[in-house]
Amino acid sequence: MQDHRPYHGHIGDEAESLALSERELDKEGAISPRAPDAFCRQLLIAVEQSPVAIAITDLAGRIEFANQCYLEITGYPREELLGRTPAMIQSGETPESVYRDLWGAILAGRVWQGELLNRRRNGELYWASEVITPVRNDQGKLVSFVAVKEDITERRRQEQELRLLATVFETGQATLITDAEMRIEKVNQAFTDITGYEEDEVRGETPKLFKSGRHDKAFYRRLWQALLESGHWQGEIWNRNKYGEIYPLWQSITAVQDEMGDVRNYVAVFHNISERKRMEQELEHQATRDHLTGAYNRRAFDAALRQSVSKANQDGEPFALLLFDIDHFKSVNDRHGHEMGDEILRRLAQRIRESLRSTDLLARWGGEEFTILLPDTRLQGAATFAERLRRQIADSRIRGLSVTVSIGITAYRPGDDADQLLSRADDALYRAKKAGRNSVVIHTEPVEGVQEGPAA
Repeated sequence: MQDHRPYHGHIGDEAESLALSERELDKEGAISPRAPDAFCRQLLIAVEQSPVAIAITDLAGRIEFANQCYLEITGYPREELLGRTPAMIQSGETPESVYRDLWGAILAGRVWQGELLNRRRNGELYWASEVITPVRNDQGKLVSFVAVKEDITERRRQEQELRLLATVFETGQATLITDAEMRIEKVNQAFTDITGYEEDEVRGETPKLFKSGRHDKAFYRRLWQALLESGHWQGEIWNRNKYGEIYPLWQSITAVQDEMGDVRNYVAVFHNISERKRMEQELEHQATRDHLTGAYNRRAFDAALRQSVSKANQDGEPFALLLFDIDHFKSVNDRHGHEMGDEILRRLAQRIRESLRSTDLLARWGGEEFTILLPDTRLQGAATFAERLRRQIADSRIRGLSVTVSIGITAYRPGDDADQLLSRADDALYRAKKAGRNSVVIHTEPVEGVQEGPAA
């Protein structure tokens, strides 16, 4: 086992070295010049117990003295160090130019200061900050060197981590750091690029500055609950930038705790997902829309109809369904060409969309057939809308041509499924055509004394 007691060399017993008589002290308690041996003993003890590593070498670099801290840093026992040069602790990874500069300075009588990468006895590398001072005798001649070193391995590691974090902070995603009260302390350039705010404009503010108004109180309650329970939250959030523009972010917020477990900071990392949202919307549009008319396609309509049926079955919310097609459309194509037919389909769809509420859904059912889903609408209201739509189309002209439509109507009945609704609407449309076209027919439950038929 290594002996960690202070090393006193040839000076004898420790108690003796510390026992200074009154004659060896001056009036102020300092060591008297008349007690050089006591002074040397006390000085040696101080050097031996110093918290920094100290070594003394001759002019050839051979170690003549090493204190306890030096032994602990290098891992070598004193007997392996004395008479050897510091080359034994060199790592081989410090550039030769550093040693040339070192020896050039101290042999010229100048103090050298720098950092060296050394190797401990167990092979472990460590960084040392060293100051090497030339020592001269009374005649001014160099007689030895005193090296004072400090193990700075941990400091270097921390500095490297800080540099790495600084690099990530400045070149990574937008980052915002707040204190425990959510007051902003620091932001990076990516934050400024996204939000438009410079750091001095937001320092001391809270993230409420960026609220878009799109999220309710329940959203923020869930966010804070996740932060308090797990120390982390991530998700999509809409914010407002310096110029008033609202945009979507994907954001991650982490609570940073101190040694006592108390929250010290919050770190938010985010990036703008506007382009991703735009692409998602474009893909959704392509998947759900008819490429010619811009109306929803049959697949999207089927999904919306099933959803409406499910909702109506649960809470009884009424809705109506219109199925219509363009009268004599094949003749238009045969006489005027398919380009004219496509133009009629496009303009008709646009005209109908202008007559709909935001909750209504227009879909191209196939060919010249369209369907309209009217939420929160009863049969009579749907009939009134359908008749108004029929007249608007009949009274207008598209590329100089007169166009009319035939419309079949039905409404949700308790227990209906999507197929039953479509079947009734299709039957009503068939009878509208059979009745001479350019007409509206309602499919109703048969009631004694009342015939289902045209709405007008």
